[in-house]
Amino acid sequence: MHIPQGKKIYFSSDNHLGAPTQAESLPREKIFVKWLDSIKHDAEVIFLLGDLFDFWFEYKTVVPKGFVRVLGKLAELRDSGIQIHFFVGNHDLWMHDYFENELNIPVYHEPKEFTFNEKTFFVGHGDGKGPGDKGYKRMKKVFTNPLSKWLFSWVHPDIGVRVAQHLSVKNKLISGDEDKQFLGEENEWLAQYSKRKLQTKHYDYFIFGHRHLPMKIKVGTNSTYFNLGDWINHYTYGVFDGEKFELKTFTP
Repeated sequence: MHIPQGKKIYFSSDNHLGAPTQAESLPREKIFVKWLDSIKHDAEVIFLLGDLFDFWFEYKTVVPKGFVRVLGKLAELRDSGIQIHFFVGNHDLWMHDYFENELNIPVYHEPKEFTFNEKTFFVGHGDGKGPGDKGYKRMKKVFTNPLSKWLFSWVHPDIGVRVAQHLSVKNKLISGDEDKQFLGEENEWLAQYSKRKLQTKHYDYFIFGHRHLPMKIKVGTNSTYFNLGDWINHYTYGVFDGEKFELKTFTP
């Protein structure tokens, strides 16, 4: 895709709306909506790289309560012609076709390649990639198993969603400290994953979320890994203006 002059591509990740409670996350939701309003004049494409919600499960006829401000704003932007791409994260991996049917936003469950102005991007949430984290990788296989999803779908939403939200808030990405620590450029596992990908194909940019820390790490001669940070502590996002990619901070 060629990005017209004056237009930009925006990247955002890890809002965790609903955590630790709907009421406490509401100010963050309003800030995020202000950001979406602030970029709509020059946004050609918007990438949402997962964990927009702290928990999301789609029953056949039911979706989680709340989030009307951000859902309404995404619908408005999409209806205006702005392309939006959504990558599921480890907190909203049970998302299926609601965004596609209701908002006309494609949903991806795995990283995907894009080319803009002859620059190649490898984009995804980032969970389960790279070395280590074997416990989470096993857990993800259980959660994405069709039988697991079918069994959970038989739990009444008032019970299932409440239990799942409680467990989700207890997740170390929200309540713990170890994932807030920078591991060093050589030890950051998504940077290691990016370097391995470069052994088979060149990418100019690797764009991930999940780590909740804004990062910029050179992984090759002409390749850079960026982590987008989050909308809990950092309020950071990525922007590509057709020539270069930058991390920025939103101050409403």
